[in-house]
Amino acid sequence: MTTSTLTEAAPQLAVRDEQVRRDLARTLVALFARWELTTAEQMLLLGMSPESRKLVRAYQRGDQPLPDSRDCLDRAGYLLGIHKGLRLLFPEDEALRWSWVKRRNSALAGERPLDVMLAGGLIGIARVARLVDFQRGQ
Repeated sequence: MTTSTLTEAAPQLAVRDEQVRRDLARTLVALFARWELTTAEQMLLLGMSPESRKLVRAYQRGDQPLPDSRDCLDRAGYLLGIHKGLRLLFPEDEALRWSWVKRRNSALAGERPLDVMLAGGLIGIARVARLVDFQRGQ
């Protein structure tokens, strides 16, 4: 899947299904762990209050599905697209693949992709996703 949103791919993925959203939540929490994000950063990337920390554990266990909201599902789609793009960009360099979101990037005016995503919300996440797609195309 490219960085198109999950809600656009809904017929294929049935993201409105609660079990699919539970699996998606577990996948994202595992990705966030590999990116070494704080709980507050994880919640902000998902468009939720940093005070909702208990949700991260529920997501990790598969007890709680992601919210059935376009905003959250769009964010999830872009975040998974970033992950996929990084796997394709750096197939042999796992350390770079996992640390990329925390490294300063000249294409982002020296900012870290994580900071762009946190500050910009959905638009920041989409911006980073487009950057990864662009870099893959070169």
